[in-house]
Amino acid sequence: MLRLFMLGLIAMIALLGVQRGISPALAAEDDGSKITITAPKDGDTVGDTFELKYELVKGAKAAHAHVYLDGKYQKGFDGMFRDVPQGKHEIKVTAATAKHDVLAASQTITFEVK
Repeated sequence: MLRLFMLGLIAMIALLGVQRGISPALAAEDDGSKITITAPKDGDTVGDTFELKYELVKGAKAAHAHVYLDGKYQKGFDGMFRDVPQGKHEIKVTAATAKHDVLAASQTITFEVK
């Protein structure tokens, strides 16, 4: 039974054409949206509390943006990061539909909190 499961899993992966860790069949849709993080800039040093500023140019399906800090979705994000621990971090902003499906438009920056 395990052998059959493994063969099925391998076949599914092969059918999806997994390349570079992401399947094109599962890739986010490019609707023409654009995201630009304007503050902080990539490589900046900031305090533990700071404002994130970005511009979203909405394409055909974008309704809003999702913000991630170190890979963690910031639900209900109000534009301010507070009490971010010292060290290097990553912010990613992605365009999303009204149903919260992530679109292809995104920008990622790294920064350091001193």
